Order: sequence, then C-alpha cells, then structure tokens
Amino acid sequence: MPNEIQPDFAAAKTVDFEQIPVVDISDIHTKDGFGRIAQELVKTAEEIGFFYIKGHGIDPRQIENAFAASKRFFALSSADKSSVAVNTHQRGWMGQGMAKLEGAKTHDAKEVFFWGWDVAADDIDVQNNVPMVAPNQWPDVTAAFLRQDILPYYQSVIALSRTILSAIAVGLGQNRDFFDAAYAKPLGRGQLVYYPPIEASDESIQRFSAATHTDFGVLTILMQDMQGGLQVLNTTGDWIEAPPIQDTFVCNIGDLLEQWTNGRLTSTKHRVINRAKSARYSIPIFCDPASQTPIDPADFDRDAAKYEIITAGEHISKRNKNNFAQYKK
Repeated sequence: MPNEIQPDFAAAKTVDFEQIPVVDISDIHTKDGFGRIAQELVKTAEEIGFFYIKGHGIDPRQIENAFAASKRFFALSSADKSSVAVNTHQRGWMGQGMAKLEGAKTHDAKEVFFWGWDVAADDIDVQNNVPMVAPNQWPDVTAAFLRQDILPYYQSVIALSRTILSAIAVGLGQNRDFFDAAYAKPLGRGQLVYYPPIEASDESIQRFSAATHTDFGVLTILMQDMQGGLQVLNTTGDWIEAPPIQDTFVCNIGDLLEQWTNGRLTSTKHRVINRAKSARYSIPIFCDPASQTPIDPADFDRDAAKYEIITAGEHISKRNKNNFAQYKK
C-alpha cells in the first residue's frame, strides 16, 4: 500500500551500560588491578566483544589535536586530498563511494584517511612485498599538520593496546608478554573517518555511514566524537546504540582475535549511521600485530581448531580486497 509505513532500516535500542560495559583500567599497572582487569576484559570479550574503557591515561590534548587535524584535513578540497589518493597498500585518502562492505546494498557514506606503522621505502618487508607493509602517504605539502598532530595520538593508542592485550593474554591463561614479539613491528592500521549527515536520498536506498561489518583485525580502539551513531548487534539479535561517553574509548574484538582464540572471544557485528544534522568524526586504531604473525588457534586452545592458520597480513589484505574499490580497478 502506498501509505504504508516502512520499518526503520537502521533502528536501534537505547540500553543501559550492562550490555556494553565500561571497564575502568586506571589501576591496570598495579598487581591487584591488573589481575582484576584481565578477568573483566576477557569476560566482556567472551560475552559481548564490545566495551568502553576509562582511566586510560591518554593526554586529552593529544585527542583534541587529532580530532582538530582530522577536521582540517577533510575540509580541504578534493584536489588537495587527492594528492595522497588511497593505494592498494591501504595508505592515503579514500573519497566517497569507494567503500562497499561485504553484504551491503550500496557504498558507505564516508571518507577515510588511512595510515599504518611508519616504515621506509627500503624496509626489508617493503622490498619483499610483505602484505600490508608499506610507507605511509602523508599530505606533507597540502596538510603538513596531519602527520604532526596524528602521530603522537597514534603512538599513545598503540602503547595502550599493548597494555590491554597483555591483560587479555593473562585472562586467557597465557603469559603477560605473550603478544609482545608480534607487536614489535605491528601493522597498527589507523583511520580518520568523516561521516557527513545521512540525507533523504541515502535513506531511500538504505545507505549507512558504515554498513554492517566486523572488524578485520585483533583489537580496535575507537575514539568517537559526541555525535553518536555507532550501533552494535547484541547476543539476542537486537541492534543497540553505543553512544559516546566522555573520556572513554570504545574497544572491540576483531576477527583475528576471535580466530586466534578459537572462537572464545567474540568479534561482534556493528554499523554506523549519522542521522545528526552535522558531520561525525571518528578515529579507529586497529591494533594488529606484524604482518607475518601466524594466527594459530592452538596458542589458546589445544582442542580441535575451528579455523585454519593464516598470517595477519594475508587475512587483512584479503578482506580489504573484498571491501574497497581501489583494489577493483
């Protein structure tokens, strides 16, 4: 019937924070605090796969500078941003229309700037074409501020991820330093993401700012602005809001850590829709190990493996090729 009201394709419930817990890690560097937090993180990662962290200790000025730099960069002309157009190493600026996530009806409504762990062109892994290892593309001519204001924040988040992962390792029954060797030269993929407001034309074709997906890697640490729009699929099959909470990060388990733990930890589906009247900005850091790290379920579970061994770089490279247009030219 022409006047029939259609269901909201992006409906989500507002729930209390028991469904997405807030974990205080302010005492993670004490003996008692570390043990408690290790158990709490693993319990949450098993049951939900998403959690907020507070008491993280990252300088608020680094966060402010990173967001300010992101906004300045995305405000540049397309010509200026195209000076560092995204390549097949997933470095540089990706414009609208280039991200169509697996299973989505249409492309996402977003722009992204990608970078990773800094390596030189003559790095041995670059020379050997190791997957996902490449020099970054910083717009030093058109936007020299970007490298300057992003890297301090990025380095702090990578350091935070190592602390969180050491606690997860202990909570899973491994040594505290289990992940250390794999993170000596991590992939450490970073993104600046700009989501313009969703328009009526987007709604008519059920376009999301970021369509339903799971993250490809090990651990994601996300700083989102106060706009809202992140939604998580809970264990009962309901979409729930993951609203911004001041001075917290949103963390979630990625596919690689679910596979590494033989399914014990949960990589949870999520999506973004920006129905606010102004732009949304976020900075996810995908805290992934070195490209050639073998993701072996036997490291955490000696029972029959549900997943084949794959290296981190191979897995992420394959997923990128299925989701981003620069690989399909």
